[in-house]
Amino acid sequence: MKKIFLTMLFGAAFACFSYGQKVFAVEYANQADVKVYVVDYENQADLSVYKVEYANQAGKNNGLWYFTDYENQADKTIFYTDYENQADITIYFVEYSNQAGWNSNKKRHLFY
Repeated sequence: MKKIFLTMLFGAAFACFSYGQKVFAVEYANQADVKVYVVDYENQADLSVYKVEYANQAGKNNGLWYFTDYENQADKTIFYTDYENQADITIYFVEYSNQAGWNSNKKRHLFY
């Protein structure tokens, strides 16, 4: 019982301090650090993304993204592809922040 409580407490504390990344969507593929394709269903995505409202909520690599107004404010630049086979990674936009995160860790290195 004590272990379960401590695990839940640690998980809640980690969730409070884990944030997303600052990203900027560019117009051309050759300007982007990462090319992304938005899928229709969450189970098709490598990463589930939640858009946060404020820049201070951005920081780590866990799917919470803040979209900057200017490219020089961003940690990563992204380009939205028209086709999945053109993308480095597939994403799905979720409604709630607790749904964000990596569904497949094999492409996680793209956002470090």
